[in-house]
Amino acid sequence: MNKEFVDALAQVAHERGVTAEELIQNFEEALRLAYLRQKGYRTRRDSEEEGKGPIVEVHLDPQMGTLEVLEVKRVVEKVQDPEKEIDLETARQYDPEVSVGEEMEFPIDPEEFSRIAIQIAKQVLTQRLKEAERTRVHNEYKDKEGEVVTGTVARVDNRGNVYVELGRGEALMPPKEQIPTERYYPGQRLKVYLKQVQRSSKGPSLLVSRAHEELLRYLLRQEVPEIAEGIVEVKAIAREPGSRSKVAVMSHNPNVDPIGACIGHKGQRIQSVSAELGRERVDIIQWSSNPKEFIRNALSPATVGEITLETREDGKNRARVVVAKDQHSLAIGKSGQNVRLASKLTGYEIDFEEAEEITDLDAAILKAAEKEEALRASQSAKERFDSLFKNGE
Repeated sequence: MNKEFVDALAQVAHERGVTAEELIQNFEEALRLAYLRQKGYRTRRDSEEEGKGPIVEVHLDPQMGTLEVLEVKRVVEKVQDPEKEIDLETARQYDPEVSVGEEMEFPIDPEEFSRIAIQIAKQVLTQRLKEAERTRVHNEYKDKEGEVVTGTVARVDNRGNVYVELGRGEALMPPKEQIPTERYYPGQRLKVYLKQVQRSSKGPSLLVSRAHEELLRYLLRQEVPEIAEGIVEVKAIAREPGSRSKVAVMSHNPNVDPIGACIGHKGQRIQSVSAELGRERVDIIQWSSNPKEFIRNALSPATVGEITLETREDGKNRARVVVAKDQHSLAIGKSGQNVRLASKLTGYEIDFEEAEEITDLDAAILKAAEKEEALRASQSAKERFDSLFKNGE
């Protein structure tokens, strides 16, 4: 063993993404198992032979480049297991001061390692390195589960699965997690949502998505400072990837228009988000704590009339919406897309009832309340104005 070999191990550790200490430990364990196998003993993974055979220790000193392979035996009065024990009389031939119960180390000549043993050590080391790599990748990406990361397309197989290189790990993006209108090719850089990180016998399994709602939420946060700062909040998202999405937003600042903030000057912000999602259309709507008002907003651009809410026996929420004939198709949308997204966004199953004319009692009450509030505010301002003159008299 020489220092150059130890340096080579350190280089391999760097390339595999493991520490030099981990690699040395794996190397020592590989030699130990190789020696036991050469002696005819199975490793600890073979349960019927577990615990049998000599106690072997391997020590590699990375500073000096020295390697020690030792058999360890306990000193006893009467030997029962020759592989692990040595009698006191024999032990004192090596060390006159040794006593019962102590352990003695006996160096093993490296020449006792056959070519087969070295090959076994190589196989064991390779396996241990793979396991260490898998553990490190799993630990690194487990903390990133639920986040958006940037990767590069490594390959696309004949089943349509896309494999995305994320640095040390390779992630799978199956067809159902892809944007249908996008085409993927090797070398393409993508933002993906890390949906799941699992361990398997073949290593860590990373599942990523371009179709998940959280990818849209992330892009909005990146493009809209008001969302990043918490002034505007994204309350709900409904997506049909690559085609259309609806996003419900609200503002925590009465002076900030949440819809305008998301759309941006001349639509620049929302256009940037749409471009990242393969030109997916993104509708921004006003969220409301009033379910009827929320459903009304979610069905835009259609104008609807009275809304009746009910809860079915199975616990599902249902909304019956009155809509004029000329607004019916618009409310449903192309292939039912508008009502599907509105239903998903609000959590209500939406049924339409067509009418010649719509009289929206809810909207009328809301409008009257707004007028009354405005009138009270105006009267209050007038009273304050008049009081200034009264005080001055």
